[in-house]
Amino acid sequence: MTRIAFYAPLKPPDHPVPSGDRETARLFLAALRGAGFKTGIASTLRTADPVGGQDFSGQAQAEVDRLLTLYREQPRDRPALWFTYHVYYKAPDLIGPAIARALGIPYVIAEGSRAPKRASGAWAGGHAQAEAALDTASLILILNPNDRTMLEAARPKGQALIDLPPFIDTATWPSPERSRPGAGPCRLLTVAMMREHDKLASYDILATALAELDADLEWQLDIVGDGPARAKVEALFAPFGKRVTLHGRIDDRARLAAFYAQADLLAWPAVNEAFGMVFLEAALQGCAAVAGRFGGVGSVVLDGQTGLLTRPGDTADFSQSIAKLMRDTALRQRFSGQALAFAQQERSLAFASHRLREALLPLMQPEKPAA
Repeated sequence: MTRIAFYAPLKPPDHPVPSGDRETARLFLAALRGAGFKTGIASTLRTADPVGGQDFSGQAQAEVDRLLTLYREQPRDRPALWFTYHVYYKAPDLIGPAIARALGIPYVIAEGSRAPKRASGAWAGGHAQAEAALDTASLILILNPNDRTMLEAARPKGQALIDLPPFIDTATWPSPERSRPGAGPCRLLTVAMMREHDKLASYDILATALAELDADLEWQLDIVGDGPARAKVEALFAPFGKRVTLHGRIDDRARLAAFYAQADLLAWPAVNEAFGMVFLEAALQGCAAVAGRFGGVGSVVLDGQTGLLTRPGDTADFSQSIAKLMRDTALRQRFSGQALAFAQQERSLAFASHRLREALLPLMQPEKPAA
C-alpha cells in the first residue's frame, strides 16, 4: 500500500481544541485512507502565528532531521508523497518541502492561499515561507474557489491546480432524522467558537440582525460553542433574555446532530471564513442555513437551494434573509430536503476519496518515457 506523509501546520488532527480546521484535517486523513493510501501524521509541529514575527525555523529543522533519520533507519516508513493541509502566511509549511526535496518525492498542498499584501508587515516572514512552499508544490488542491485567482497568477511551470470542494464523512454522524416540532417559535442555531476578531464580529452581526427582526416574528436561538470571548458573546445576547440559550462546547456528535436536527435554520455570518464545516454538518441533518457570502462559503451553502447567502458583513441583508425563511415555511422545508441531498450526494467522503486518488496516483506513477 502506497504511503503518504500527512501534515497540518495550522492545527494537527489530534489537537485537543475543536475547530473547522481540525475537522478538515481529520477528513483529509480519512479521505486519503479511503482512496487506498496508507497515511499518518508525520509531524505535529504548529507554525500558527496569529500576531506575526514568530520564528519556527529551528523547530522545523529539528523535525526535518528527525524524519529523515527515521526514513533512513526505517525504510518501510518512507513516504511516496508528502501531503500538507492548509498553507498560508499565518501557518507556513517549513517541513514538507525540505523532506520532499531530500527524498525526491512529490509535494502536495490542499487549501493553499497566496496573499501578496502580506509581503510586508508583521507577517512578511510567514508570507515568504508560505510562498516558498506553494512554489514547491507539484499540485495544489483548491477548497476555496476564491483562492484560485492568486494561485493561477503565481503558478510555477508544471504545477497543477485542481478543485476539491469541502466534504463530510457521513459515516461519523448519526443518520439524519429531522425532529423539529411543527408548531412554536422558529428555532435558530449557531455553532461556533467564541474568539476575538472574526468570530466575535460574526456574533456581533448576528445579534444586531436579530434585534432588527420584526416584533411579530417568534424565535429562539441556541448557541453551541465556547472560547476566550464568551463573556463578550454573552453580553451581546443578554438583551434577548430567555430567547437565547448558550450551551457551551459540545463535542459529542450525537448531541450536536440533535441540535442540527431540531433547528429550523443555522444562522452564521461567517466573517472571513474559508468555507465553514458547520454548514455541511447542518446540511447533513437537513438544516438549511443563512450565511454571509465570505470566502468559499458558497461552496457549502448553495444560494437559493440549501439556504440563503447574504452580502458579506451586511447586517440588514442578514436580518432580512432570516426573516424571509422564518415567514416562508415551505421554502425553508424545500431547502432542508435539498441540503440533506447535497451533503449526502455531492459532498461525501467517497467522492473526495475518488478525486484524491485520481489526482495523486499520477504524481507517484509518472509516465515512462517513450522507447
